[in-house]
Amino acid sequence: MANSNVNYKTLNEEHKIMTEGHDYEAANEAEDTPRSSGVLLHTVPEINRARWNHIEDLDSFFTRMYQYHQKHGFVIIVLEEFFQLIEFAFVIWLVTFSVHCINHDILFGNERPADNRTKITIDDVIIPMDKCVDNFTGITYVILFVATLYLLIRTIKVLYHITQYWDIKKFYNTALHIDDANLDNITWHEIKKKVREVQAEQHMCIDKDHLTDLDIYHRILRFKNYLVALMNKNLLPVRFTLPVVGEVVTLSRGLLFNIDLILFRSPGSPFQNNWQLHDDYSVRGNQRELANRLSKLILWVAIANFIFAPVIFVWQLVYFSFTYANVLKKEPGALGMRTWSNYGRLYLRHFNELDHELDARLNRAYDYADRYLNSFSSPLLAVIARNILFITGGMLLLILAMGIYDEYVFQVEHVLTIITLLSAVGLICRNLIPNENLIWCPEQLMTAILAHVHYLPATWKNQAHTSVVRNEFGNFFQFKASYFINEILSPIVTPFQLLFVFRPKALEIVKFFRSFTVSVRGVGNVCSFAQMDVRKHGNPEWQIGESSLHADIPSGEKLETAGNNGKTELSLLRFTLTNPEWQMPVEAMQFVNGVRQNALTDLSKLKKKEFTLNPLTESLISFGTIGNEYSSIAKSLLHHHNVPNEEGRGTCQNQNHCQCYFEQMLQQGLGEHSRVHDNMGMSHVMRRDENAKILGASKMEGSMQGPSQSLICSLYGPQSNCYDKPNDLTVADMCLSVLYLHEVHHRITQESPLIPPHTGEFHQHAEVTVTRPGTSTDTIVTTTSASAAAAETTPLLGLRS
Repeated sequence: MANSNVNYKTLNEEHKIMTEGHDYEAANEAEDTPRSSGVLLHTVPEINRARWNHIEDLDSFFTRMYQYHQKHGFVIIVLEEFFQLIEFAFVIWLVTFSVHCINHDILFGNERPADNRTKITIDDVIIPMDKCVDNFTGITYVILFVATLYLLIRTIKVLYHITQYWDIKKFYNTALHIDDANLDNITWHEIKKKVREVQAEQHMCIDKDHLTDLDIYHRILRFKNYLVALMNKNLLPVRFTLPVVGEVVTLSRGLLFNIDLILFRSPGSPFQNNWQLHDDYSVRGNQRELANRLSKLILWVAIANFIFAPVIFVWQLVYFSFTYANVLKKEPGALGMRTWSNYGRLYLRHFNELDHELDARLNRAYDYADRYLNSFSSPLLAVIARNILFITGGMLLLILAMGIYDEYVFQVEHVLTIITLLSAVGLICRNLIPNENLIWCPEQLMTAILAHVHYLPATWKNQAHTSVVRNEFGNFFQFKASYFINEILSPIVTPFQLLFVFRPKALEIVKFFRSFTVSVRGVGNVCSFAQMDVRKHGNPEWQIGESSLHADIPSGEKLETAGNNGKTELSLLRFTLTNPEWQMPVEAMQFVNGVRQNALTDLSKLKKKEFTLNPLTESLISFGTIGNEYSSIAKSLLHHHNVPNEEGRGTCQNQNHCQCYFEQMLQQGLGEHSRVHDNMGMSHVMRRDENAKILGASKMEGSMQGPSQSLICSLYGPQSNCYDKPNDLTVADMCLSVLYLHEVHHRITQESPLIPPHTGEFHQHAEVTVTRPGTSTDTIVTTTSASAAAAETTPLLGLRS
């Protein structure tokens, strides 16, 4: 087990014997005061190396270590924690003060001060403290008592967190030799490397001598990987149908919090601690009982949400109002901007992908996604919006003109409210009116989006111009106004989602945990999908030479155990690029090398003038249209392999000639500095593909030097040293790999009609009988593989009858 009990006395005795046997003088160095040349030398005792030996909860330790790096050190974390306490106390004080300590009749002009003055002062409006307290009602005292109790508990929790982060600070400073001032200049990749070195010296995890990159990611993302897999298998309650509205897709932070509580952190959840499932999940034949238990837990959590819904709703409303009031005042158009939804972030997330890595990918795709959705418009709404904008503009102009003539107009009751509403309506109407100077290129924009987000349904290919795809993508990339409304209304909606959407899936969720959980030595129980085992969880539709990886797995089970939308394959490719030192299992290495070898085969056809639109040529065309830097890579690859225009001619004599075709297609690229004209006829430069390094080294994906092996370098050849190497080879190579794998998948699904389409629904695995060494024959629901053994995994569910 990952956290087994240890005989500390025995460990200390062994450590003492080793110290005395190897270096007796060094062990007593702290007690002696040596002299040299008459000068008194004081030696500093060596830091206790056993301090980081056998950390009991490595999940929490590594998570705090990651957060410490991403949040810029101890001082920033302490300030954030205390400011959150201050914000909560301020909100409670401000609401109480505004309700009970302000004379609203005088403030709103319903009555005059006691001396009948016409000029009202602040002292007239504010009620003295003693009289203010007399205005408190029983409900006010209850709210203040609950708020004070919550603030006290939260303060204790903050102090506890500070002590934990102080320990992390000591770990960074003493064990990793990294000061807080240098955190922003060090990548997460470098920190992982130092952590592995510390593990070899001090054995933070006593079950393994050496930690791998995957071990660290498993501990930080253990529960997040389960959520990604549940989303991939369509087991999360994100879709439901309303009577009039139709199908709705939403995943609020409140719902995510409740799902996390139900599945991982409550007393009745499947997990009994941070690293282990309950023993009941290893017993065969009790899944109905477990499903009933989980169903009751969901019911009680939903009831608790119903009870506290009014309080949480008011808090959400006040919190969002206070947080975004100043932003909306200065930039009302912020509500018309878009953001990645919680549903989109979880759907698009790789297995074993940290928050900063996900943010970097989605930020690179943001501009393309915004341009794609803005390129759609409704002629009917545009006509209506123009006329409403004309009317509201005239009314607003009239009020402003009268106010300029006599400022007393602005003191008329509700005039400012009318101005605000007219401005808001005008803003909405302007967003509904399309820009007539924009170029219509939805397929190219969708290709650029796919290159960065990596996961989009295969059925969207060549359908980016349709309203169906547009609406579905809008669920990933929603207006900020919609995001705010979803979060504010989540206390009301969440109980219904838990009861009527999530609760009926209790049995499927139990089957999922029983079937897709493995035990990893030195780590504990993890989601088997997070092992990125392309043999066990790979999809034949997404693999090259898949027969060698799936030969011994029944055809019906391949799709049931496979990740949807190439989740396993693409996660593996990304992880190998961002963690180049990771030693892959044999099957993983076979898959990665197979992708590169197949790409080289496609490229060799171009060198032999056997031009066809194979997956590589399609991918290079799509890759080259993302930006100028990527376009130069695609062109240099062709020139490097001697695929020039026939006889050096600069014009296309044959439209089927590959280089002419490439040149024409690449000229239509989106461009790194594409020019887009606004409605006034002026143009501005829109920058594309900004280097990720401008965000700081702490936010960078992978190593500063880039991956040691990549698809782009493989295409250039072993002696090329990657000509025209981009600023961030990791990003560029992943973009090309994603486009290439999607093209391969498209060809396989077209040429292999025998492979049935996978609906994405979860089905129980067929039972497989396995005999373990030294034990009786057990019937288990999950299958074993050679790659699992290579990754030091063992099946968790050897079910006991």
